[in-house]
Amino acid sequence: MAGRTGGVAREAPNGHHSAMATQADVRRIALSFSGAEEVKGRFAFEIPNKRKLKGFVWVWMERVTPKKPRVANPGVIAVRVANLVDKNLLISSEPTKFFTEPHYDGFPAILVRLAEVKVAELRPLIAEAWRCQAPAEPGTSEKAKRATTKRPKPRRR
Repeated sequence: MAGRTGGVAREAPNGHHSAMATQADVRRIALSFSGAEEVKGRFAFEIPNKRKLKGFVWVWMERVTPKKPRVANPGVIAVRVANLVDKNLLISSEPTKFFTEPHYDGFPAILVRLAEVKVAELRPLIAEAWRCQAPAEPGTSEKAKRATTKRPKPRRR
């Protein structure tokens, strides 16, 4: 049976990673991308782009009590996406894994429930988030950078 041992994903008998994602997995994946840095004092990751630091994945700051400060929810991360179309597609395709809240209306990011996402599903989400914020290669336009991003094909029914 697949499970977690010391925070390391174990393989299921079929060879697939079936363990659900944790913040340790998010950190390991996010820091594997070139230029990625962890923000000091909070669970967030960013990349330098045009002399600014651009966030690509961070812990969800949930509004637990109205008119009180938001509180970090370690079971949910916010992940940048390329655009609002991708955001809506992900949320509508798997609402148990992905959601949003009014704070993120009109902003290209999704909220991800770590307990619902397998480690193997997390890497492409974070890779896309990193690509959205990473500087373009010299001589590559922003449009060309986006065109190289692989998106999952919609399922036919």
